[in-house]
Amino acid sequence: MALAAIVACFILLSFSAEASYGGFTVDLIQRDSLLSPWYDSSTTHFDRLHNAFRRSISRAQRFIKPSTNTIQSKIVPSGGEYLMNISIGTPPVEVLGIADTGSDLIWTQCKPCKQCFNQNPPLFDPKRSSTYRTVPCQSNSCSNLEEASCGIPTSLVGADRGDTCVYSYRYGDRSFTRGSLAQETFTIGSASGQPVSLLKIIFGCGHENGGTFDESGSGLIGLGGGPLSFISQLNGGKFSYCLVPTSAKSSIASKISFGTAAIVSGKGAVSTPLVSKQPDTFYYLTLEAISVGEKRQSYKTSQSTKAVAASEGNIIIDSGTTLTLLPPGFYDEVISALEVAINVERVSDPKGVLSLCFRSKSDHDIDVPVITMHFSGADVKLNALNTFARVEDDMVCFTMIQSEDVAIFGNLAQMNFLVGYDLEERTVSFKPADCTQ
Repeated sequence: MALAAIVACFILLSFSAEASYGGFTVDLIQRDSLLSPWYDSSTTHFDRLHNAFRRSISRAQRFIKPSTNTIQSKIVPSGGEYLMNISIGTPPVEVLGIADTGSDLIWTQCKPCKQCFNQNPPLFDPKRSSTYRTVPCQSNSCSNLEEASCGIPTSLVGADRGDTCVYSYRYGDRSFTRGSLAQETFTIGSASGQPVSLLKIIFGCGHENGGTFDESGSGLIGLGGGPLSFISQLNGGKFSYCLVPTSAKSSIASKISFGTAAIVSGKGAVSTPLVSKQPDTFYYLTLEAISVGEKRQSYKTSQSTKAVAASEGNIIIDSGTTLTLLPPGFYDEVISALEVAINVERVSDPKGVLSLCFRSKSDHDIDVPVITMHFSGADVKLNALNTFARVEDDMVCFTMIQSEDVAIFGNLAQMNFLVGYDLEERTVSFKPADCTQ
Protein backbone atom coordinates (compact mmCIF):
# COMPACT_ATOMS: atom_id res chain seq x y z
CA MET A 1 0.00 0.00 0.00
CA ALA A 2 3.83 -1.74 4.59
CA LEU A 3 9.83 -4.05 2.37
CA ALA A 4 15.29 5.51 -1.55
CA ALA A 5 16.55 8.19 -4.30
CA ILE A 6 14.79 6.75 -1.44
CA VAL A 7 13.36 3.34 -1.22
CA ALA A 8 10.20 4.73 0.32
CA CYS A 9 7.40 5.18 -2.13
CA PHE A 10 6.76 2.99 -5.08
CA ILE A 11 9.48 0.58 -6.15
CA LEU A 12 9.26 -1.81 -9.03
CA LEU A 13 10.35 -5.33 -8.15
CA SER A 14 11.60 -7.04 -11.30
CA PHE A 15 12.30 -10.68 -10.63
CA SER A 16 15.28 -12.83 -11.58
CA ALA A 17 14.93 -16.36 -10.31
CA GLU A 18 17.70 -18.26 -8.58
CA ALA A 19 16.94 -21.95 -8.28
CA SER A 20 19.96 -22.71 -6.11
CA TYR A 21 19.28 -23.34 -2.42
CA GLY A 22 15.54 -23.06 -3.02
CA GLY A 23 15.57 -19.26 -2.99
CA PHE A 24 15.40 -16.38 -5.44
CA THR A 25 16.51 -12.76 -5.56
CA VAL A 26 14.66 -9.70 -6.83
CA ASP A 27 15.66 -6.22 -7.97
CA LEU A 28 14.25 -3.34 -5.92
CA ILE A 29 14.06 -0.39 -8.27
CA GLN A 30 13.81 2.98 -6.57
CA ARG A 31 10.65 4.86 -7.41
CA ASP A 32 12.49 8.04 -8.32
CA SER A 33 15.34 6.44 -10.26
CA LEU A 34 15.72 6.31 -14.02
CA LEU A 35 14.69 2.65 -13.87
CA SER A 36 11.28 3.46 -12.42
CA PRO A 37 8.07 3.96 -14.43
CA TRP A 38 7.34 6.89 -12.10
CA TYR A 39 10.55 8.77 -12.87
CA ASP A 40 9.78 12.45 -13.41
CA SER A 41 12.62 14.40 -14.97
CA SER A 42 10.86 17.69 -14.23
CA THR A 43 11.43 17.36 -10.47
CA THR A 44 14.72 17.86 -8.66
CA HIS A 45 16.41 15.37 -6.36
CA PHE A 46 15.50 17.59 -3.40
CA ASP A 47 11.83 17.71 -4.48
CA ARG A 48 11.69 13.93 -4.66
CA LEU A 49 13.38 13.66 -1.28
CA HIS A 50 10.88 15.95 0.42
CA ASN A 51 7.98 14.14 -1.25
CA ALA A 52 9.29 10.90 0.21
CA PHE A 53 9.49 12.51 3.66
CA ARG A 54 5.85 13.58 3.43
CA ARG A 55 4.84 10.10 2.34
CA SER A 56 6.52 8.72 5.48
CA ILE A 57 4.17 10.76 7.64
CA SER A 58 1.12 9.62 5.67
CA ARG A 59 2.26 6.00 5.69
CA ALA A 60 2.64 5.98 9.47
CA GLN A 61 -1.14 6.21 9.81
CA ARG A 62 -1.57 2.64 8.60
CA PHE A 63 0.29 1.31 11.64
CA ILE A 64 -2.05 2.95 14.13
CA LYS A 65 -4.50 0.48 15.61
CA PRO A 66 -8.02 1.55 14.67
CA SER A 67 -10.88 1.73 17.12
CA THR A 68 -12.65 -1.15 15.36
CA ASN A 69 -11.46 -4.69 14.76
CA THR A 70 -10.87 -4.05 11.06
CA ILE A 71 -7.19 -3.18 10.87
CA GLN A 72 -7.44 -2.78 7.09
CA SER A 73 -9.62 0.28 7.54
CA LYS A 74 -6.48 2.25 8.42
CA ILE A 75 -4.39 1.15 5.46
CA VAL A 76 -3.94 3.93 2.92
CA PRO A 77 -3.20 2.72 -0.63
CA SER A 78 -1.57 5.98 -1.69
CA GLY A 79 1.15 5.40 0.88
CA GLY A 80 2.27 2.18 -0.79
CA GLU A 81 5.94 1.76 -1.50
CA TYR A 82 6.67 -0.92 -4.12
CA LEU A 83 5.51 -2.60 -7.28
CA MET A 84 6.10 -6.29 -7.84
CA ASN A 85 6.33 -7.50 -11.42
CA ILE A 86 4.94 -11.04 -11.44
CA SER A 87 2.82 -13.30 -13.61
CA ILE A 88 -0.42 -14.96 -12.54
CA GLY A 89 -2.26 -17.93 -14.01
CA THR A 90 -1.79 -20.54 -16.73
CA PRO A 91 -0.88 -19.29 -19.27
CA PRO A 92 0.86 -16.58 -17.21
CA VAL A 93 -0.37 -12.99 -17.37
CA GLU A 94 1.93 -10.24 -16.12
CA VAL A 95 0.53 -7.99 -13.41
CA LEU A 96 2.04 -5.17 -11.36
CA GLY A 97 1.07 -5.15 -7.71
CA ILE A 98 1.95 -2.57 -5.08
CA ALA A 99 4.09 -4.43 -2.55
CA ASP A 100 3.32 -3.47 1.03
CA THR A 101 5.18 -4.54 4.15
CA GLY A 102 2.30 -3.12 6.18
CA SER A 103 -0.46 -5.41 4.86
CA ASP A 104 -1.05 -9.08 4.08
CA LEU A 105 -3.58 -9.82 1.35
CA ILE A 106 -2.42 -10.24 -2.24
CA TRP A 107 -5.01 -9.00 -4.75
CA THR A 108 -5.26 -7.86 -8.32
CA GLN A 109 -7.99 -6.38 -10.48
CA CYS A 110 -9.93 -9.06 -12.34
CA LYS A 111 -12.45 -9.49 -15.12
CA PRO A 112 -15.42 -9.07 -15.07
CA CYS A 113 -14.90 -5.70 -13.48
CA LYS A 114 -17.93 -3.72 -12.38
CA GLN A 115 -15.78 -0.89 -11.06
CA CYS A 116 -12.03 -0.68 -11.58
CA PHE A 117 -9.41 2.05 -11.43
CA ASN A 118 -7.46 2.70 -14.62
CA GLN A 119 -4.41 0.50 -15.07
CA ASN A 120 -1.84 0.17 -17.85
CA PRO A 121 -1.39 -3.64 -17.65
CA PRO A 122 -4.29 -5.77 -18.91
CA LEU A 123 -6.86 -7.01 -16.40
CA PHE A 124 -6.43 -10.58 -15.23
CA ASP A 125 -9.18 -12.83 -16.63
CA PRO A 126 -9.64 -15.88 -14.35
CA LYS A 127 -11.72 -17.67 -17.00
CA ARG A 128 -8.65 -17.85 -19.26
CA SER A 129 -6.50 -19.59 -16.62
CA SER A 130 -6.56 -23.37 -16.20
CA THR A 131 -5.14 -23.15 -12.67
CA TYR A 132 -7.55 -20.60 -11.19
CA ARG A 133 -9.67 -21.96 -8.31
CA THR A 134 -11.91 -20.04 -5.95
CA VAL A 135 -11.48 -20.64 -2.22
CA PRO A 136 -14.53 -21.99 -0.32
CA CYS A 137 -15.89 -19.83 2.46
CA GLN A 138 -15.33 -22.59 5.04
CA SER A 139 -11.58 -22.56 4.44
CA ASN A 140 -8.96 -21.38 6.95
CA SER A 141 -7.82 -18.77 4.43
CA CYS A 142 -11.29 -17.23 4.39
CA SER A 143 -11.42 -17.16 8.19
CA ASN A 144 -8.12 -15.24 8.23
CA LEU A 145 -9.81 -12.28 6.55
CA GLU A 146 -11.17 -9.43 8.64
CA GLU A 147 -14.16 -9.00 6.33
CA ALA A 148 -15.48 -11.98 4.41
CA SER A 149 -18.81 -13.50 3.41
CA CYS A 150 -20.01 -16.61 1.68
CA GLY A 151 -21.36 -16.62 -1.87
CA ILE A 152 -20.66 -14.46 -4.90
CA PRO A 153 -20.57 -10.66 -5.28
CA THR A 154 -23.94 -9.53 -6.67
CA SER A 155 -22.12 -7.42 -9.21
CA LEU A 156 -20.72 -10.47 -10.99
CA VAL A 157 -22.53 -12.15 -13.85
CA GLY A 158 -21.14 -15.39 -15.28
CA ALA A 159 -18.16 -15.34 -12.92
CA ASP A 160 -17.45 -17.44 -9.81
CA ARG A 161 -20.42 -19.39 -8.54
CA GLY A 162 -21.38 -21.28 -5.42
CA ASP A 163 -19.51 -21.56 -2.16
CA THR A 164 -16.95 -18.80 -2.75
CA CYS A 165 -15.18 -16.75 -0.08
CA VAL A 166 -15.95 -13.11 -0.87
CA TYR A 167 -13.62 -10.50 0.66
CA SER A 168 -14.15 -6.78 1.21
CA TYR A 169 -11.49 -4.25 2.20
CA ARG A 170 -12.26 -0.62 2.97
CA TYR A 171 -9.40 1.82 3.43
CA GLY A 172 -9.08 4.99 5.46
CA ASP A 173 -8.92 7.23 2.37
CA ARG A 174 -12.11 5.63 0.95
CA SER A 175 -10.19 3.34 -1.36
CA PHE A 176 -11.53 -0.20 -1.50
CA THR A 177 -11.42 -3.63 -3.09
CA ARG A 178 -14.03 -6.38 -3.19
CA GLY A 179 -13.97 -9.74 -4.92
CA SER A 180 -13.41 -13.47 -4.71
CA LEU A 181 -10.68 -15.16 -2.68
CA ALA A 182 -8.91 -17.64 -4.94
CA GLN A 183 -5.74 -19.65 -5.45
CA GLU A 184 -3.52 -19.45 -8.48
CA THR A 185 -0.05 -20.17 -9.85
CA PHE A 186 2.35 -17.24 -9.55
CA THR A 187 5.34 -17.22 -11.91
CA ILE A 188 8.54 -15.29 -11.28
CA GLY A 189 11.24 -15.20 -13.90
CA SER A 190 13.48 -13.26 -16.24
CA ALA A 191 14.91 -13.45 -19.72
CA SER A 192 18.22 -14.70 -18.32
CA GLY A 193 16.94 -17.38 -15.95
CA GLN A 194 14.44 -20.16 -15.59
CA PRO A 195 11.06 -19.04 -14.18
CA VAL A 196 10.05 -20.08 -10.69
CA SER A 197 6.47 -21.25 -10.29
CA LEU A 198 4.72 -20.82 -6.93
CA LEU A 199 1.67 -23.06 -6.78
CA LYS A 200 -1.66 -22.46 -5.08
CA ILE A 201 -0.94 -18.93 -3.84
CA ILE A 202 -3.98 -17.44 -2.11
CA PHE A 203 -4.98 -14.05 -3.50
CA GLY A 204 -7.96 -11.78 -4.01
CA CYS A 205 -9.52 -11.48 -7.46
CA GLY A 206 -10.87 -7.94 -7.21
CA HIS A 207 -14.01 -7.16 -9.21
CA GLU A 208 -14.81 -3.81 -7.56
CA ASN A 209 -11.82 -1.59 -6.79
CA GLY A 210 -11.28 2.13 -6.51
CA GLY A 211 -9.51 4.97 -4.77
CA THR A 212 -6.03 6.44 -4.87
CA PHE A 213 -4.31 3.69 -6.85
CA ASP A 214 -1.85 4.53 -9.64
CA GLU A 215 -2.54 3.35 -13.20
CA SER A 216 0.88 1.66 -13.36
CA GLY A 217 -0.25 -0.93 -10.83
CA SER A 218 -2.83 -3.73 -10.88
CA GLY A 219 -3.42 -4.29 -7.17
CA LEU A 220 -1.54 -5.13 -3.98
CA ILE A 221 0.92 -7.75 -2.74
CA GLY A 222 1.13 -7.98 1.03
CA LEU A 223 4.59 -8.59 2.52
CA GLY A 224 3.48 -8.41 6.15
CA GLY A 225 3.64 -11.09 8.81
CA GLY A 226 0.04 -12.35 8.65
CA PRO A 227 -0.95 -15.79 7.33
CA LEU A 228 -2.19 -14.56 3.92
CA SER A 229 0.89 -12.51 3.02
CA PHE A 230 3.23 -13.40 0.17
CA ILE A 231 6.02 -14.04 2.68
CA SER A 232 3.96 -16.34 4.88
CA GLN A 233 2.86 -18.38 1.87
CA LEU A 234 6.45 -19.01 0.76
CA ASN A 235 8.07 -22.13 2.16
CA GLY A 236 10.30 -21.08 5.05
CA GLY A 237 8.95 -17.58 5.59
CA LYS A 238 12.27 -15.80 5.03
CA PHE A 239 13.14 -12.63 3.15
CA SER A 240 15.97 -10.11 3.20
CA TYR A 241 16.86 -6.91 1.41
CA CYS A 242 19.84 -4.65 0.87
CA LEU A 243 18.97 -1.01 0.20
CA VAL A 244 21.30 1.07 -1.95
CA PRO A 245 22.17 4.49 -0.47
CA THR A 246 20.43 7.50 -1.99
CA SER A 247 23.81 8.88 -3.04
CA ALA A 248 24.50 5.88 -5.29
CA LYS A 249 23.98 6.03 -9.04
CA SER A 250 20.28 5.85 -9.88
CA SER A 251 20.84 2.93 -12.26
CA ILE A 252 21.87 0.64 -9.40
CA ALA A 253 18.98 -1.44 -8.06
CA SER A 254 18.55 -2.67 -4.51
CA LYS A 255 17.94 -6.37 -3.93
CA ILE A 256 15.38 -8.42 -2.04
CA SER A 257 15.74 -12.21 -1.59
CA PHE A 258 13.29 -14.91 -0.57
CA GLY A 259 13.61 -18.38 0.94
CA THR A 260 17.03 -19.83 1.65
CA ALA A 261 18.64 -17.05 -0.42
CA ALA A 262 17.51 -14.65 2.31
CA ILE A 263 19.56 -16.01 5.22
CA VAL A 264 21.66 -13.31 6.93
CA SER A 265 24.65 -14.68 8.85
CA GLY A 266 28.43 -14.42 9.22
CA LYS A 267 30.81 -11.86 10.65
CA GLY A 268 29.11 -8.65 11.74
CA ALA A 269 25.58 -10.05 11.72
CA VAL A 270 23.41 -9.36 14.77
CA SER A 271 19.86 -10.50 15.47
CA THR A 272 16.96 -9.21 17.53
CA PRO A 273 13.66 -10.98 18.31
CA LEU A 274 10.49 -10.29 16.38
CA VAL A 275 7.84 -9.62 19.00
CA SER A 276 4.44 -11.23 18.48
CA LYS A 277 1.71 -8.61 18.82
CA GLN A 278 -1.59 -7.77 17.22
CA PRO A 279 -2.03 -7.13 14.42
CA ASP A 280 0.45 -9.82 13.33
CA THR A 281 0.86 -8.01 10.00
CA PHE A 282 3.46 -5.60 11.41
CA TYR A 283 7.06 -6.39 12.35
CA TYR A 284 7.59 -5.31 15.96
CA LEU A 285 11.06 -4.97 17.51
CA THR A 286 12.18 -3.85 20.95
CA LEU A 287 14.30 -0.68 21.04
CA GLU A 288 16.01 -0.32 24.40
CA ALA A 289 18.02 2.86 23.78
CA ILE A 290 19.78 5.11 21.26
CA SER A 291 23.37 6.26 21.69
CA VAL A 292 24.66 9.48 20.13
CA GLY A 293 28.37 8.80 20.13
CA GLU A 294 28.98 7.56 23.67
CA LYS A 295 25.92 9.23 25.19
CA ARG A 296 23.17 6.65 25.70
CA GLN A 297 19.50 7.65 25.89
CA SER A 298 17.08 5.04 27.19
CA TYR A 299 13.83 4.54 25.30
CA LYS A 300 10.83 6.14 26.94
CA THR A 301 7.40 7.55 26.21
CA SER A 302 5.42 10.20 28.03
CA GLN A 303 1.93 9.59 29.39
CA SER A 304 0.48 11.94 26.78
CA THR A 305 1.82 10.09 23.74
CA LYS A 306 -0.08 7.36 21.92
CA ALA A 307 3.11 5.63 20.81
CA VAL A 308 3.76 2.18 22.20
CA ALA A 309 5.27 2.22 25.69
CA ALA A 310 8.86 1.32 26.53
CA SER A 311 8.30 -2.42 26.62
CA GLU A 312 8.68 -5.35 24.25
CA GLY A 313 7.67 -4.60 20.69
CA ASN A 314 7.80 -0.82 21.01
CA ILE A 315 8.92 -0.01 17.45
CA ILE A 316 7.91 -1.25 13.98
CA ILE A 317 10.56 -1.90 11.34
CA ASP A 318 9.29 -0.97 7.89
CA SER A 319 11.20 -0.91 4.61
CA GLY A 320 8.57 1.33 3.04
CA THR A 321 8.79 4.26 5.46
CA THR A 322 11.60 6.69 4.63
CA LEU A 323 12.06 8.44 7.96
CA THR A 324 12.49 6.98 11.45
CA LEU A 325 9.75 8.03 13.88
CA LEU A 326 10.33 8.25 17.65
CA PRO A 327 8.17 9.23 20.66
CA PRO A 328 8.40 12.96 21.52
CA GLY A 329 10.16 12.82 24.91
CA PHE A 330 12.69 10.26 23.74
CA TYR A 331 13.21 12.13 20.49
CA ASP A 332 13.90 15.39 22.34
CA GLU A 333 16.73 13.74 24.30
CA VAL A 334 18.31 12.40 21.11
CA ILE A 335 18.07 15.85 19.51
CA SER A 336 19.66 17.49 22.54
CA ALA A 337 22.59 15.07 22.41
CA LEU A 338 23.07 15.77 18.70
CA GLU A 339 23.04 19.54 19.23
CA VAL A 340 25.87 19.17 21.72
CA ALA A 341 27.84 16.82 19.47
CA ILE A 342 27.50 18.92 16.26
CA ASN A 343 28.87 22.43 16.66
CA VAL A 344 27.59 23.89 13.38
CA GLU A 345 25.08 26.63 12.52
CA ARG A 346 21.54 25.33 12.96
CA VAL A 347 18.89 26.28 10.36
CA SER A 348 15.24 25.49 9.69
CA ASP A 349 13.89 23.05 7.13
CA PRO A 350 12.04 25.28 4.61
CA LYS A 351 9.51 22.48 4.05
CA GLY A 352 8.76 22.24 7.77
CA VAL A 353 9.08 18.45 7.92
CA LEU A 354 12.44 17.89 9.64
CA SER A 355 13.22 19.55 12.95
CA LEU A 356 17.02 19.38 13.15
CA CYS A 357 18.96 20.89 10.23
CA PHE A 358 22.44 22.37 9.86
CA ARG A 359 24.12 24.69 7.38
CA SER A 360 26.45 22.56 5.27
CA LYS A 361 28.01 23.05 1.84
CA SER A 362 29.82 19.72 1.63
CA ASP A 363 29.61 16.27 3.15
CA HIS A 364 32.85 16.88 5.01
CA ASP A 365 32.15 20.08 6.94
CA ILE A 366 30.03 18.36 9.63
CA ASP A 367 31.37 15.68 11.95
CA VAL A 368 28.31 13.48 12.46
CA PRO A 369 28.61 11.08 15.40
CA VAL A 370 27.78 7.40 15.04
CA ILE A 371 24.24 6.75 16.24
CA THR A 372 23.67 3.29 17.71
CA MET A 373 20.22 1.71 17.80
CA HIS A 374 20.23 -0.60 20.80
CA PHE A 375 17.68 -3.24 19.89
CA SER A 376 17.19 -6.18 22.22
CA GLY A 377 20.30 -8.31 21.66
CA ALA A 378 21.48 -6.29 18.65
CA ASP A 379 23.41 -3.01 18.49
CA VAL A 380 23.05 -1.46 15.02
CA LYS A 381 25.55 1.34 14.35
CA LEU A 382 24.27 3.97 11.93
CA ASN A 383 26.60 6.17 9.91
CA ALA A 384 25.91 9.67 8.59
CA LEU A 385 24.25 8.35 5.40
CA ASN A 386 21.71 6.55 7.62
CA THR A 387 20.85 9.51 9.82
CA PHE A 388 21.31 12.73 7.79
CA ALA A 389 20.21 13.72 4.28
CA ARG A 390 21.16 16.69 2.13
CA VAL A 391 17.82 18.41 1.50
CA GLU A 392 19.21 21.57 -0.11
CA ASP A 393 22.56 22.47 -1.68
CA ASP A 394 23.68 24.06 1.59
CA MET A 395 21.63 22.14 4.17
CA VAL A 396 21.59 18.69 5.79
CA CYS A 397 18.87 17.45 8.14
CA PHE A 398 18.42 14.68 10.67
CA THR A 399 16.17 11.99 9.17
CA MET A 400 14.38 11.04 12.37
CA ILE A 401 11.25 12.87 13.49
CA GLN A 402 8.91 12.69 16.44
CA SER A 403 5.55 10.94 16.37
CA GLU A 404 2.81 10.92 18.97
CA ASP A 405 1.22 7.80 17.53
CA VAL A 406 3.73 5.18 16.44
CA ALA A 407 7.48 4.45 16.46
CA ILE A 408 8.96 3.23 13.15
CA PHE A 409 12.49 2.25 12.13
CA GLY A 410 12.55 3.57 8.56
CA ASN A 411 14.49 2.64 5.46
CA LEU A 412 17.05 5.48 5.40
CA ALA A 413 18.39 4.01 8.64
CA GLN A 414 18.54 0.58 6.95
CA MET A 415 20.60 1.56 3.89
CA ASN A 416 23.82 -0.42 3.38
CA PHE A 417 22.63 -3.16 5.72
CA LEU A 418 21.59 -6.64 4.77
CA VAL A 419 18.33 -6.90 6.71
CA GLY A 420 16.85 -10.37 7.09
CA TYR A 421 13.43 -11.44 8.40
CA ASP A 422 12.89 -15.01 9.59
CA LEU A 423 9.24 -15.65 10.43
CA GLU A 424 9.97 -19.17 11.67
CA GLU A 425 12.78 -18.25 14.05
CA ARG A 426 11.01 -14.94 14.79
CA THR A 427 14.09 -12.77 14.31
CA VAL A 428 15.28 -9.77 12.31
CA SER A 429 19.01 -9.69 11.51
CA PHE A 430 21.29 -6.83 10.45
CA LYS A 431 24.66 -7.06 8.75
CA PRO A 432 26.68 -4.09 7.41
CA ALA A 433 27.06 -4.38 3.64
CA ASP A 434 27.86 -2.48 0.47
CA CYS A 435 24.48 -2.74 -1.23
CA THR A 436 25.85 -1.41 -4.52
CA GLN A 437 27.77 -4.69 -4.98
